[in-house]
Amino acid sequence: MKTKSTNQFLGDRTLDRRGFLGSALGACAIAPFASLSLQLAGSGTAALTKEARDRMTPSQVIEELKKGNERFRAGKPVARDYLAEQKSSAAGQYPAAVVLGCVDSRVPAEIVFDTGIGDVFNARVPGNVASDDMLAGLEFACAVTGAKLVLILGHTACGAVKGAIDDVVLGNLTGLLARIKPAIPATKFNGERSSKNAAFVDAVGRTNVILGLADVRRRSPVLEDLEKKGSIKIVGAMYDLATGKVEFLA
Repeated sequence: MKTKSTNQFLGDRTLDRRGFLGSALGACAIAPFASLSLQLAGSGTAALTKEARDRMTPSQVIEELKKGNERFRAGKPVARDYLAEQKSSAAGQYPAAVVLGCVDSRVPAEIVFDTGIGDVFNARVPGNVASDDMLAGLEFACAVTGAKLVLILGHTACGAVKGAIDDVVLGNLTGLLARIKPAIPATKFNGERSSKNAAFVDAVGRTNVILGLADVRRRSPVLEDLEKKGSIKIVGAMYDLATGKVEFLA
């Protein structure tokens, strides 16, 4: 392997919920609403409640994330009172989804999906790879706290993907990049297969997400079983740094 400098790639038993989480969320009265929404009951002044989250299906959660991304791209986010969200979520949390994304500073899931405090779990690691610890987090989010969706979120121009393509060697990052490398030969692409070709980098990033979905199902019987029962969905998406659009893949 050839060494590259850092700046070349940086850029089955489920637990009892009550026993694990402790006391439930304190009183936070909201009026019933016809359109289920991750917009904190449509007000932006309270965290998502268990009742509101549990009424959603996994497919509805996906649709709400899509709507949130549309608001983000249109520059029309929900007006939020983050202090109110913080206070209303202090006694308990009931997120509707868990997002496994990249550490890239340009892809904050809560912002690009226009969600608030308590709406989504957010796990981040270079290249959005599912290590054992990350899988544990996904299982906690769904099997313990009741999240309805696992979303692996890749993005364009991913530095970790470039590092994998270039065989970068750097401390502990070397092993992480090795998890991305299977996506390189698995990517069908006509053209220059190098990190200098943005289209190839994005194609590998896309393949990395798709392989990640299969990896999660294969390595987590807990999540696979929840998906088979219809309790959750496991899907992937790509975020375009240039447009701000999230494209759902599966």
